[in-house]
Amino acid sequence: MATQAKNPFTWVEIYVEDMSRAQQFYETVLDIQMVALPMPGGMGEMQMVSFPWADGERNISGALVKMQGMQPGTCGTLVYFACDDCSVEESRIEKAGGKVCQAKMSIGDYGFCSIVMDTEGNTIGLHSMK
Repeated sequence: MATQAKNPFTWVEIYVEDMSRAQQFYETVLDIQMVALPMPGGMGEMQMVSFPWADGERNISGALVKMQGMQPGTCGTLVYFACDDCSVEESRIEKAGGKVCQAKMSIGDYGFCSIVMDTEGNTIGLHSMK
């Protein structure tokens, strides 16, 4: 029996220095409510705040993470967030304390994207089909 192909992308961690500031940024820009994840004993000072998740809904599988030895920055993995129209979320970036690096641009048959920087110095992408 053949197994069904799985999407290999299963989880994303966006590293932060100031959890409250970062949480406020993502909640404002994406118009979501994030949830603190309890940390098991022995995890030190690690903090995680999860993006919302509901079965059958539009989801982001991951969390903001504050952890010793893991620093935010501009040269790491670029994570794209799905949007109905990325210009909407882009319009919230500066008010939330971030910076627009590349305004909404066409990527041909693949839709549109914006590249922005969050309050922690992480570069992230916004993607939409319109």
